[in-house]
Amino acid sequence: MRRILAWVFGSVGAVLLAAVVGILIWSQVGVMGAEPEPLAAVRADPGIVVTDDSAAIVLSPAAGAGETGLVYIPGAKVDPWAYASKLSGLVTERGMTVVITKPWLNLAFFDLRGLDSFTGLSPDTATWIVGGHSLGGVRACQLATDADALALFGSYCANDLSASGLPVLSIAGSEDGLSTPEKIADARDQLPTDAELIEIPGAGHSSFGDYGLQPGDGTPTIPDADMRADITSLVGDFAASVG
Repeated sequence: MRRILAWVFGSVGAVLLAAVVGILIWSQVGVMGAEPEPLAAVRADPGIVVTDDSAAIVLSPAAGAGETGLVYIPGAKVDPWAYASKLSGLVTERGMTVVITKPWLNLAFFDLRGLDSFTGLSPDTATWIVGGHSLGGVRACQLATDADALALFGSYCANDLSASGLPVLSIAGSEDGLSTPEKIADARDQLPTDAELIEIPGAGHSSFGDYGLQPGDGTPTIPDADMRADITSLVGDFAASVG
């Protein structure tokens, strides 16, 4: 009997080990990297102070930490740096601090850190919006009750926030082939009744970052500069109403 039990436990342990190794390998394969030119422009911008922390990338206004900040959680297997350019206008034009998290295993689903792990990187920022793209938005919904507001970028909630009273902004892309406008609309009942849902014409799933076209996505038609301007305007105005 002892031999049988040893064999059973050994077999289960081997299967679990193989599963863990498989997940680790899969999480590192096919990560969508940041396009070099938009990122270089952010690094060279004198209006942005870039801090590369082990937990997150912090983009702060050169004049000092913004009164309002955005904790932004990347989509699955997307390099966090790929979002720096699209969010940079919030820093230079709206005076916000942007914290782009570095999810464990490149998957927000596995990242169990609380919101304060990231807001603590800018202690002088008083008001915090939590948001994210795709799977990162799903994780942001789980952290939303610890924030002052929620912003979704090509994403939707899997948990019920309808009675939370939180200010919510949800941005969709008309050409998004993954988090389609229809999927976002179907999850509308998870959000408060006064949540603001906006669709950007010509935007695809990958339009929210700078990492190239994503398999399964539609074909974006909006120029990157216009997408950046739309994000700056929509999120900036939303932040002003929250703060």
